[in-house]
Amino acid sequence: MAETQTKAIPGVIAYFTVSDSKAATAFYEKAFGARLVDRREGEDGRSMHVHVEINGGSMMFNDPFPEYGTMDEAPQNIVLHLVVDDPDAWWKRATEAGAEIVHPIKVEFWGDKYGQLRDPCGIRWGIVGPAEAG
Repeated sequence: MAETQTKAIPGVIAYFTVSDSKAATAFYEKAFGARLVDRREGEDGRSMHVHVEINGGSMMFNDPFPEYGTMDEAPQNIVLHLVVDDPDAWWKRATEAGAEIVHPIKVEFWGDKYGQLRDPCGIRWGIVGPAEAG
């Protein structure tokens, strides 16, 4: 069996297509403190695979490859949740980076602070954490 460079990554990993993977990576680094783990590019410069880590979790995406069925289409009704210790700090960093407010951050009926943002790729993000950051 051939060796692989892939290590086992636990949990569910969001994998999606964005219109510009390099711009998306730069946004995620600025807005959410993402760390680029891996980027694989084709000869034409499009990213076939990008892997970033945000808040200890992995997320992966690629540029559109319509010739292989990955179109540049806005995602529908998907929210990626970031569970964090200081939701106000994460919210501030993301909005200052250009994330659009969908649902203002506030203490919700279940007791956590929660809000939703939309990134430039059309992905919605829920930021959730304790009502009183400690």
